[in-house]
Amino acid sequence: MFQVKLNLPKDPHDVLAGMWTSLIMWFFYALIPCLLTDGVAILPAPQNLSVYSINMKHLLMWSPVILPEETVCYSVEYQGEYESLYNSDIWIPSRWCSYTGGPECDITDDITATVPYNFRVRAILGTQISSWSILEHPFNRNSTILTPPGIQVSKDGFHLVVELKDLGPQFEFLVTYWRKEPGTKEQEKVVRSVGVPVHLETMKPGATYCVKAQTLVKAIGRSSAFSQAECVEALAWALPLVLALLAFLGFTLVLVVVPLFIWKMGRLLQYSCCPMVVLPDNLKITNSPQKLISCRREEVDACAVSVLSTEDLLRTWI
Repeated sequence: MFQVKLNLPKDPHDVLAGMWTSLIMWFFYALIPCLLTDGVAILPAPQNLSVYSINMKHLLMWSPVILPEETVCYSVEYQGEYESLYNSDIWIPSRWCSYTGGPECDITDDITATVPYNFRVRAILGTQISSWSILEHPFNRNSTILTPPGIQVSKDGFHLVVELKDLGPQFEFLVTYWRKEPGTKEQEKVVRSVGVPVHLETMKPGATYCVKAQTLVKAIGRSSAFSQAECVEALAWALPLVLALLAFLGFTLVLVVVPLFIWKMGRLLQYSCCPMVVLPDNLKITNSPQKLISCRREEVDACAVSVLSTEDLLRTWI
């Protein structure tokens, strides 16, 4: 037969002392995590870090930390290639996301070279912080997705014109254009100015021209696929020829008629204001002035003045 011997405390004070001891130990074990983190409770760390990059615009994203009735913020830091190789303990706060409220961060301005970058994110809630979550694979901007540029092809008279959508200062565009006829060769032109119409070629009347373009980024040595070709048709000869002929006739008319009109008006004004009078021969002076003055007095006195009556005047007029 087995005998079981129980040692029960005989004094009630021993029971109370044991309970207090257990309570103190439980409180101590509960306090250990806080003591290990300098009095700061631990939040869940953000998960599923990834970078979405298109046309040199880079966005770091992660799964949000969800707490009931709480708004969790985040802090983002990064390392470039130099820090990763020589100063692995140094992390640089992101320019725009050292403290952000959303589960994403625009890291475009943080990435200034074509080298691998490491990123890490942690959650913040008041005085509580989470551990860091690190991007699984370093990000290099040469992995960005390049899309074909948006183009608008038009014609200005006989000029082929293209306008490209602006994607940023790092972008150039290779524009390819050709006349849509058998045997014609494609021509290329690198365009750096965007947002303004760019002249490509003078079109032949009645011909159709097509244009396509691709994106170039020298910083990463890559290019996009070509855009869909857009075509325009030049005007035929009939209408432009008529317009050119009318313009030429109008210009010629102006050059001939206007000077002729000015000359004619000048002549009219000259005859109206300052007419030229030709004296008859009997009024022209042919003798010396001295001979005209030497008029004998007796000849002057011989001049008789006769006064005609009204009846004689009427009879003479009739």
